[in-house]
Amino acid sequence: MKSSYDALKGILRTEKGTRMLPLNKYIFHVSIDANKIQIKQAIEDIYNVNVEDVNTVTMRGKWKRLRYKAGKTPDWKKAIITLKKGDKIDIAAT
Repeated sequence: MKSSYDALKGILRTEKGTRMLPLNKYIFHVSIDANKIQIKQAIEDIYNVNVEDVNTVTMRGKWKRLRYKAGKTPDWKKAIITLKKGDKIDIAAT
């Protein structure tokens, strides 16, 4: 990774992510080739918080049809970030 902004693609605002906010967990869309150490450093650099844990999940792309052709959406990676107690990311500002 070249910079912290290359590892993170954005925060995912989903129903599941909203339910995880009281547990101090946030879900991010990250680069497919970023590892947990790079993701942790990127979150700490960009948001000025202390990361306690990083869990990653590689999401497989879905098969879709467009008329008579079948194709596949790209694979992507998401990271579930657990922050230390007292830290918070302001979602409204991101």
